[in-house]
Amino acid sequence: MTIKRKGSAAWSGGLKDGKGSVSTQSGVLNQQQYGFNTRFEDGPGTNPEELLGAAHAGCFTMALSGQLGAAGMTAQKLETTATVSLDKVGDSFAITAVHLDLVAVIPGADEAAFQEAARKAKEGCPVSKLFNTNITLDAKLQN
Repeated sequence: MTIKRKGSAAWSGGLKDGKGSVSTQSGVLNQQQYGFNTRFEDGPGTNPEELLGAAHAGCFTMALSGQLGAAGMTAQKLETTATVSLDKVGDSFAITAVHLDLVAVIPGADEAAFQEAARKAKEGCPVSKLFNTNITLDAKLQN
């Protein structure tokens, strides 16, 4: 089974003065603005790294729900933030790390089983497999 989803981008102008937009097949993003100032400064709009962070957080959190279910646990709430690091490496830029911060509320959960489920989700989520970088995880279980 192959599932295909599409995202698209358009760009006009030079690197620093140009403007771009990104869209998704679902329409959730429809010509959302991005540019040099949204990627390397604090301008309004989005950038590829925050979109990758949102995708990774969503993928990991959904994978964790599956791993928890397989371990006999059901989360009341899972909240994940993915911090994507973009660094200058040599003459270009590279995503050098992704850090996942997870806070979970799972009534009656065993800490060791929770940590194992989180580790498996981090390693098994399709977006984690996409990145060729170091992915770290801080998983906190709250009662």
